[in-house]
Formats: sequence, structure tokens, C-alpha cells
Amino acid sequence: MSSLEQMYQQVILDHAKRPHGQGLVDVAAGHLGGESHQVNPTCGDEITLRVDVDGDTVAGVSWEGQGCSISQASASVMTELVAGRPLAEVARLDAAFHDLMGSRGKGLEDEAALDDLGDASAFTGVSQYPARIKCALLGWAALKDSLARSGALG
Repeated sequence: MSSLEQMYQQVILDHAKRPHGQGLVDVAAGHLGGESHQVNPTCGDEITLRVDVDGDTVAGVSWEGQGCSISQASASVMTELVAGRPLAEVARLDAAFHDLMGSRGKGLEDEAALDDLGDASAFTGVSQYPARIKCALLGWAALKDSLARSGALG
């Protein structure tokens, strides 16, 4: 295993052990909110995610869930990555992460997009395993659905 793969594995384990955003938080007064419950029927992972939107910015993301370390770590990394960002940037990050998951372990050719993903780039190795891709995408699916339910997307 290369040192890069070891570092990526450590990022995933750290987020799985100490997840960011875990525990549903009420949406702030005057903000838009949306919530989504998603289940991966293949393995039983599940997440309930709540988004807090202030104008055109994701003010916060909180979630509860259970499942494998990949689904939990991915939700944690995503929460940290998108909180405080404009909706357009969140959509761009979502697209980049989906592209990464479709890379079959090759990563992204767009170095800027990979840099923007930060710790989410640690999931490059996960993209080699089709059964695990759904685990990594579960929180992102909940985020997208929560944003749609909030009415913030138009």
C-alpha cells in the first residue's frame, strides 16, 4: 500500500471514528430547511440528513445515521466540505464527488476539482469497488434531496 493510500485510509478512519455534523440540529429561525432519509438497501446503511439554508448559502448540515465506516466517513467529510458554501459551489462539489466515484480508482484528471474536494479525495480508492460507491454516495444523495425539499434550489 502506498503512503498516499495509507493517508487516504487514515482520513476515512478518522472521520468514521469522530464524525463531523452528527446529531440533527434545528434549522435557524428565518432559514430554509430540508430533511431527507436515505437507505442503501444493498448493505443497510442509512442516514437522515438536515440542511439549513440561509439565502444562497448552506449554513449548516447535520445528520444521524448508521452503517459502514465508508458511509459514515463520507457524510462527515461532506458535512465539513459544504457547510458555509454557496449553493452553486455545493452543486459543483457534488458533481466532482460523483465524477470521482465514477473514476474506478483513477481519481480526477481535473486537479483543481480534486483539490476542491479536500478530504473527500480520500475516497478515490473506494471508487474501485462498485458495491462501496453507493456507501460513499449515500450522504451526498441525502444532501441533494434535502436541498430540493428545502425549496432553496428554485
